[in-house]
Amino acid sequence: MATKNRKQFRRNRIKMRLRKTIKGTAERPRMSVFRSNKGIYVQLIDDLAGNTIASAASTALEAKTNKVEQAKGVGTLIAEKAKEAGIENVVFDRNGYLYHGRVKALAEAAREAGLKF
Repeated sequence: MATKNRKQFRRNRIKMRLRKTIKGTAERPRMSVFRSNKGIYVQLIDDLAGNTIASAASTALEAKTNKVEQAKGVGTLIAEKAKEAGIENVVFDRNGYLYHGRVKALAEAAREAGLKF
């Protein structure tokens, strides 16, 4: 098995283990994080209805800085969009990624901006 596939397989296994217990509702949606090589994306998802309530991405930011700073910007952006939609509480879904680096920066910025999870 190639290295890329092994990493992907490991992340998918962790992701499925997490998703067994994490469910998003309209009152408390799931905050799902996706991390690519160039950017970071986050969605607020109502799993019961199957709707995406709000989303934010590093591509929407004007200033191009390092990836951790971009993640912080996306965290504050999603918190603002959640407040506009009337959402205070979310369930954090790190999507199989380690809670470290960009994922941690995004989560902490969203907490500082007012989201509770």
